[in-house]
Amino acid sequence: MSDAVLVEEDGGVLVITINRPEAKNAINGDVAKGVGAALDLLDSRKDLAVGIITGAGGTFCSGMDLKGFLTGELPFTPERGFAGIVQKPPATPLIAAVEGYALAGGCEIALSADMIVASSAAKFGLPEPKRGLVAAAGGLMRLPKRIPFHIAMEMALTGDFYGTEQLAAFGLINRIAEPGKALETAKELAAKIAENAPLALAATKKIIVESAEWSTAEMWDKQGEISNPIFGSKDAQEGPRAFAEKRKPNWSGE
Repeated sequence: MSDAVLVEEDGGVLVITINRPEAKNAINGDVAKGVGAALDLLDSRKDLAVGIITGAGGTFCSGMDLKGFLTGELPFTPERGFAGIVQKPPATPLIAAVEGYALAGGCEIALSADMIVASSAAKFGLPEPKRGLVAAAGGLMRLPKRIPFHIAMEMALTGDFYGTEQLAAFGLINRIAEPGKALETAKELAAKIAENAPLALAATKKIIVESAEWSTAEMWDKQGEISNPIFGSKDAQEGPRAFAEKRKPNWSGE
């Protein structure tokens, strides 16, 4: 993994940091490969229950590296798409910790996460039309599912920036942090999640994400395909046992 992406483990939480502060954490090929590799690691480890993606130097991500784009550099991976995430987010729950700007592809990375913790001073936006481009990294598809349709349409068509407080009112933000405290606040949320069983967390996320496409006739069977194996896991025995013995469970991820 290159220096463009830093990875740190913290008690069942994997913190992934886009590390190009001199370029406002713009996404180039190295970042895409690094994020993709970090998400592969997150999904492969039974002892990692949740991930956090953030940016170095007081900003989240300004989007695609336009200078790199003009020279033909490809800021995506074959497996996960733009930034190594937007077409295939991790199976493991993921929190975006946003300071400063989450613009264009940076906003789309945040929308690829399952939860967003943002500084009260953060700004979000899809300014691609101002540059003759289209927000084709998932923003136009995900945003109308997260906030009211007309607000999403305005945000996408104007290309203007929107503040944390405004977007929190529409339900897009899980926690608002003081400036400089987004990662700390995201870690607090991640720690609460990481207390739970990793297999159950991944199955819960999968059901929530995929059930949007299920018909009424198939939804119970589809849910059962995902949830039934969890009830036969070692962790499903450990949880009730720990409760009965009044102790914290020791999850094995099995």
